[in-house]
Amino acid sequence: MSRPRRLPLLLVAAALAGCQSTERAAPAAPPAASPPVAAAPAAPTYSGPVLGPDGQCTGPAPTAAAAIEPGIGECDLVRLKGKTPTDVLVGEGRSGREVQVLYNEPGAKELYFFVNNRLDRIVR
Repeated sequence: MSRPRRLPLLLVAAALAGCQSTERAAPAAPPAASPPVAAAPAAPTYSGPVLGPDGQCTGPAPTAAAAIEPGIGECDLVRLKGKTPTDVLVGEGRSGREVQVLYNEPGAKELYFFVNNRLDRIVR
């Protein structure tokens, strides 16, 4: 009679022994490598003559612009103002060519910001 009682105990012990295995699972695969980052697109191009650091145009100033408003070219501004700027800063930024044009006007200063030869904003 003791045999039938031992058999279930042995089965439970064998099952528990299998759960307490010291064998480890294979390590998880490393995450897939992310795709290479695409190169930044080339900076937008600009057309027409532009201002040099001395405030002079690199070519003949276009005559299309009739007013100082966003979108006009750097040389259009000089033509519409009728005089060379007080100061010009030319550089390269994330968007491409960036130019700041300063005019000292009586009683105030005007700063014009260009991106790729197009007037972006005015600070007065």
